[in-house]
Amino acid sequence: MSTAVSVMPSLTLAGIGQGFWRLLPLSMFVMVFGLAYGLAAVQTGLTPLQTVFMSFAVFAGTAQFAALELWGGQIPVIPLLVTTFAINARHLLMGASLYPWLKQVPATQRFGSMLVLSDANWAMTLNDCQRGKPNLGLLVGGGMAIWVTWMGGTLLGMTFGNLIANPARFGLDMVMGCFMLSMVFGGRKSLRMVLAWCVAALTAWLAYRYLPENTHVVVGAIGGGLVGLFWLEQPAELKAGRAEA
Repeated sequence: MSTAVSVMPSLTLAGIGQGFWRLLPLSMFVMVFGLAYGLAAVQTGLTPLQTVFMSFAVFAGTAQFAALELWGGQIPVIPLLVTTFAINARHLLMGASLYPWLKQVPATQRFGSMLVLSDANWAMTLNDCQRGKPNLGLLVGGGMAIWVTWMGGTLLGMTFGNLIANPARFGLDMVMGCFMLSMVFGGRKSLRMVLAWCVAALTAWLAYRYLPENTHVVVGAIGGGLVGLFWLEQPAELKAGRAEA
């Protein structure tokens, strides 16, 4: 019986550097939304220090915009916590999808790499892992590239944000959607994967139409995740054994 060779994941400085430069061009669009956030934060009443610290520590664009909508003299703490958790709950599933590779590295590297987890570097890392090239440096380096451009955009937004207050006007809100779609078509293909993406898309669209704002992100992730939960994929070794039998 032949055994499928699994490539051990690695996290090296060289890999982090490669991940940084690989994702830096895509990260440029993040700067535009950081610019819009910086402007919105100042207009909401946050001080420059509060604005920069939120981007530095939170590093979650959609959640930060949602927090600004609830910001005021009296901040509703519970609604704020519930809203930001609902928006960022997708990170639980994103981290779980990378666990088969993350579990093979030391705990410090495993949890440390999650600090810069975002949609773009997660999608690209998962795509590479599924192709047998599990370079976790892409996750860390790519996340650092996105964090740097987000911080840069925040700083620019506080000063020049009024020059591009509406990124959607230039179609920049479609960049991430197009990137994620390219990851879907470029990733591993199987009936199970296709069904998971279709269910995720359908449930997200229904939630977008009929449920409260921002819930479609979580609902879509749960819908696609349930497909993977109930349709378990057979290990490569078992498939190879059946093929030889």
